Amino acid sequence: MTIDLLKEMPQIAGEIGLEAADLPVPSTLCKAFDRIKMNVCRVLLRQSAQLHALSEHAAIDATFYERDRASRHYCQRTNYHVQTLKVTKLVDTATQAVLDLHCSTTLEGSDADLCEQIARRNAGDLRSLAADKGYDKQQLRERLRGLDIRPLIKHRIFAPYDHAHNARIDEDLYAQRSMTETVNSAVKRSLGYAVRARTW
Repeated sequence: MTIDLLKEMPQIAGEIGLEAADLPVPSTLCKAFDRIKMNVCRVLLRQSAQLHALSEHAAIDATFYERDRASRHYCQRTNYHVQTLKVTKLVDTATQAVLDLHCSTTLEGSDADLCEQIARRNAGDLRSLAADKGYDKQQLRERLRGLDIRPLIKHRIFAPYDHAHNARIDEDLYAQRSMTETVNSAVKRSLGYAVRARTW
């Protein structure tokens, strides 16, 4: 956690004008974050993304974070069975800013349904949305078009005409979907691959 790192590096805390005594206890931050509603978190995320010159092209992808190891006794005592957290991120392809996200501890529902929900929340800001074949669903494509968002989702090959559908996709824009992988990798490298929150 950032607070733990700052306590270990007093020279960096001094550079930003903080003393070690000024830093809150990490559990204080966890409790404060637990009280914040998800819609407030989305507003904060949106405001931080607005600091960048955003394009109107985005990509979406999901990744999994493992639950940080907790003792077996703690898990049994608190009836805590979450093993992974699925995080779906909507990323601006030009700036790699995270525009929106969805977190889930269950594997219910399809990626396409989540994609539609996230795209609907960001419909006014997007012209195109790139995703991999895991989001291949005709209903999703139609609903994105209804929101005036161009779907850049390749079709799975079941028939010869699927090749024709894929040939019409702008390859340069579609290739930008790899930006979500870059963001996921950067987050896991900087913050770790495991989730440490106890509320998930």
